[in-house]
Amino acid sequence: MSKTSPDRRSDRVGKSAASRRLSGSLSRRGLMQAGLGAAAAGLILTKTTRPVWAQNYPALGTYPDGVSGSSIFVGGVFPLTGPYAASGKDEQLGFQLAIDHLNNGSRITDQIPSLKKGGGLLGKKIQSGFADSETKPDTAVQAATRFIRDNKAIMLTGGVSSAESIAMMKLGQREHVIFMVGNSGSNDTTGKDCQRYGFRAQPSAYMAAKALAPVLAKELGKNLKAAYLVPDYTYGHSVYDSMKQFTAEAGNWTMASEQLAPIGTTDFSSYLLNIANSGADVFVNVAFGADATASTKQAEQFGMLSKMKYVVPNISQFQAKELGASIMGGAYGTQAWWWTEEDTYPLAKLFVEEFEQKNHYKPEWGASEVYIQLMVWADAVARAGTFYPIEVIKALESGQKVPSIYGDVYYRAADHQMVRPVPVMVGKKPNEMKGPDDFFQVLQLVPGEQVLPPIAETGCKMPDINA
Repeated sequence: MSKTSPDRRSDRVGKSAASRRLSGSLSRRGLMQAGLGAAAAGLILTKTTRPVWAQNYPALGTYPDGVSGSSIFVGGVFPLTGPYAASGKDEQLGFQLAIDHLNNGSRITDQIPSLKKGGGLLGKKIQSGFADSETKPDTAVQAATRFIRDNKAIMLTGGVSSAESIAMMKLGQREHVIFMVGNSGSNDTTGKDCQRYGFRAQPSAYMAAKALAPVLAKELGKNLKAAYLVPDYTYGHSVYDSMKQFTAEAGNWTMASEQLAPIGTTDFSSYLLNIANSGADVFVNVAFGADATASTKQAEQFGMLSKMKYVVPNISQFQAKELGASIMGGAYGTQAWWWTEEDTYPLAKLFVEEFEQKNHYKPEWGASEVYIQLMVWADAVARAGTFYPIEVIKALESGQKVPSIYGDVYYRAADHQMVRPVPVMVGKKPNEMKGPDDFFQVLQLVPGEQVLPPIAETGCKMPDINA
């Protein structure tokens, strides 16, 4: 596990004697006995105009232990090995850039009223660390647990596979530590697995498919047969179900074949041969990360992409760079964000410039997801005037729009889905590219409000805020 200056306090998870004395309504004397110091015992002046009395809050999760010093700790858990490693590394770099901007200020934080002054949050510097999830839910939960236990993390972020993101989100609920999801496309994330302590910025499979399907009907045609390659876990099943629903509604598409493949498959030949022989007009590849790259290369070798139209509902980070425009040109799909949105959103332009200067490539959407999650969380902390998780959750649920690299965004309180645009795009052919990174044309930025699922259909039963 690699970390950047973690705050290694010797506290352990659970209530210490001092924490137990903090439960309920506390006196000034009680706070001093608990060793929280004069700042915690008295009036805290925040960047908002609302003063906060720290002693009014009982111990909860890593609060107040995690905020009792001069710094706070935020942990990131990313798949740095395994089939989603490239996406995880991109997330890690977005995470580190966000921490730097919150601590030292930036041209981006200058445009977010609550974060203008920089210098950390509520007068505390942000210490951070990151760990490798190996694209495994159990490993992700173990790493996140260590950050809670050893570092008293006040917030966690990360995840690329929906399985690991949902697992960490459930950990956050149990431990009363806010988890800001990195990547997760499964409908279940803000559906049946929704958590009060979890928030998602990426469009759900439902949102992506609803935005994409009308474009496919217009550009590729109606009354087509589609064959699907589907990763066999919650993300894959969500995308398949939503694509099948919305392509049928928008274009009267029917399903010719559904091929389920485990994550980490290297030889897709048997699945692809079944698709090639299915009579399908369209190959819909739901695979992600290294699996998406490998399956696409093999499909090209089998001659499938010259015979079928190609759709990738959620185009993976780096997929176009790894495969090239000769393969990805003409492929339709969505991404959570694409760097040419700098032409639409001023903060996106600043983000691309800052990220590229530091990391020497244009940011992919994994970096953008984690970056925006930290900024929106920090805005909520600043507006709440406290790190107390219940107050921060209330601020995140308030519907307050926050300026961001995706334009103005907010969370829907009922399911904690970020309301933000969904980019629908098509890959450019080599002769259409204006530069080495110009792989996609954004056809539409579909407003989030137009593609959100009705709450009654999500299956989300949000836990009580005090649960």
